[in-house]
Amino acid sequence: MSLCCCPAAARRFLLTPLFFGRRRHDQVRYSTLHPSPLATARAASPVVASSSFSPSQQRQVSLYVDALLDWNQRMNLTAVTDEDEVMTRHVADSLAVLPSIERAYRAHSVSSSGSGDMEGMRLIDVGSGAGLPGLILAVARPGWKFTLLESMRKRCTFLEHAVEVMGLSNVDILCDRAENVGQSPDFRESFDVAVARAVAELKVLAEYCLPLVRVDGLFIAAKGHDPHEEIKSAESAVHKLGASMLEICDVESMGPHGQRTAVVYLKERITPKKYPRHPGTPSKMPL
Repeated sequence: MSLCCCPAAARRFLLTPLFFGRRRHDQVRYSTLHPSPLATARAASPVVASSSFSPSQQRQVSLYVDALLDWNQRMNLTAVTDEDEVMTRHVADSLAVLPSIERAYRAHSVSSSGSGDMEGMRLIDVGSGAGLPGLILAVARPGWKFTLLESMRKRCTFLEHAVEVMGLSNVDILCDRAENVGQSPDFRESFDVAVARAVAELKVLAEYCLPLVRVDGLFIAAKGHDPHEEIKSAESAVHKLGASMLEICDVESMGPHGQRTAVVYLKERITPKKYPRHPGTPSKMPL
């Protein structure tokens, strides 16, 4: 096990104080296909207007925020209803885990294969919900291939809409339970990285995610500032599933809970065929 911190240069644009205008209650809402001038102003906020984001990427983030707030009026996508909070609690928080993913993948790729090239990397976002962090990461890294796994049909409909509106060509939506997908020959042990954010307890997440990761791939769980008890409780499950913990990374977040943690696991062996178990079993009877 090792500890790591995101270098200052990697997180600089995430930690700049945010400022963007709020919507007036009487403002007529524009279609997400034609963002308002306010949406353009939001795209220029420090979260997205950095050297890492082109104008088209800034617009994609703005379109996502508009779509999320619009659809959230008709379905339960997020408890956050203020656009400033969406940027801090969702967009910035999703981007904050990116340096940990890249650093861990490059370090392992260099040590195992002599190459740190990440182009075409296959990442699955398990329990994607409103598309977090998957859609935001897909904007930031257009050369990666993303699969957003979500079990609720209504949320999948939103994700399909968001992908179309944002013009993302590197994202697929998979509407099914992780227990089913993990047993499918089309997806089992086919991803370089699996990520999960705010989905379940770590030992349950491990059974959802690790069967999807190839040997020598990574499983990265975004957790709170002190996940050590949860990590200890998950040790047996992680071992049974063929992995071991690589490192714990401190992640600076602009969300309400401040610093968060990225727990990084390395898939060392093929996951036994009996995992994941039948739908509902991992959460009811954790390993």
